Amino acid sequence: MTASQVDRSTFESAIDPVLNNAPASVPGVVAGVTDRNETLYLKASGYRDVGAKSKMTTDSVFAIFSTTKALTGVAALQLREQGLLDFDAPAKEYAPALGEVQVLDGFDDEGRPVLRAPKRDITTKHLLLHTAGFGYDFFNEKYNRLAVEHGQPSIVTSSRKALQTPLLFDPGEQWEYGSNIDWAGQVIEGITGKRLGQVMQERILAPLGMNDTAFTLSDRTRDRVATMHQREADGALTPTDFALPDPEVDMGGHGLYSTVGDYLSFIRMWLNDGASASGEQILRPETVDFALQNHLGDLKVKMLPGVIPSLSNNAEFFPGMPKSWSYTFMINDEDAPTGRPAGSNAWAGLANLYYWIDRRNGIGGYWATQIFPFADAGSVGGYLDFEKATYSALHG
Repeated sequence: MTASQVDRSTFESAIDPVLNNAPASVPGVVAGVTDRNETLYLKASGYRDVGAKSKMTTDSVFAIFSTTKALTGVAALQLREQGLLDFDAPAKEYAPALGEVQVLDGFDDEGRPVLRAPKRDITTKHLLLHTAGFGYDFFNEKYNRLAVEHGQPSIVTSSRKALQTPLLFDPGEQWEYGSNIDWAGQVIEGITGKRLGQVMQERILAPLGMNDTAFTLSDRTRDRVATMHQREADGALTPTDFALPDPEVDMGGHGLYSTVGDYLSFIRMWLNDGASASGEQILRPETVDFALQNHLGDLKVKMLPGVIPSLSNNAEFFPGMPKSWSYTFMINDEDAPTGRPAGSNAWAGLANLYYWIDRRNGIGGYWATQIFPFADAGSVGGYLDFEKATYSALHG
């Protein structure tokens, strides 16, 4: 049975208990499910801010962190369709600063970085697959050392200097999750001559009706922003004053604000062979088929070690299951215990936002909270229950 053949009340009966129980483990959440044609489920539970007791609503605005990456991937795929971007060409042809990047071979006896030239050029394919060699300080000890001992700014500062980090290995040799897709955004800007946010607005956001999605808050979205919360050692959740800065650089890897409803429109495009609700082709059907394949070859997605405990726990989806990478999602190579079939695409954002795209069954979903650290047990557990409930409704 496909999602479009299931009555909405069936999804509500299955998912509502998960949402109703969520405030026991998270401050507030918005969860949504879509099929190829329309939103099947969209509800909120709990609070935007546990201190102020402001209610979470379905139009709440979230800093969506790495769920930004897939939109940058679409912009790159569109340029590939137009013949303006060769994924296999040296990416420095489009973003010259990439020609200056060196490989970090470690640190000398005085703690200074030991750098050398890479053995090969970085390509846009490397960037989109996370095989270029860039990392994150919250997932990599060497990057964290650069931050602590050498003043390397965090990527969340959205500054140009934050991009200027060395590679952890020669391009193409390993999979390492990091600032690769921020650099892909620079490739897109180099080709178009526009800021990434403008490219997304013209080519993706406006055609999909994603009116609440942008790299900066507006008068219409500012009052709906969900507060970031920190999970304390005793399990308590404390509201914080965390906010993304006005970006010097539109970071293609993490910088967007959005709503669950907006993101469901984006997921629906993938389910609908690249078409918007109005029938406009955001991507060609053959590009969608190409993009969602495994492009990592024999490499596999690895566990993400929580190097900065306040920002992330150790994180891995479906431990023990092999996982690949597409343009630009994780692929579960085997059927997942939630009911998600092998070959589906998914990813997440640092503040405990999670989504999946299942083209086989024509269904996808998004779960949004605002909690640090990543892979918070209460958040992940709620998300997995949400996904299981969705497939329970789908399959009866």
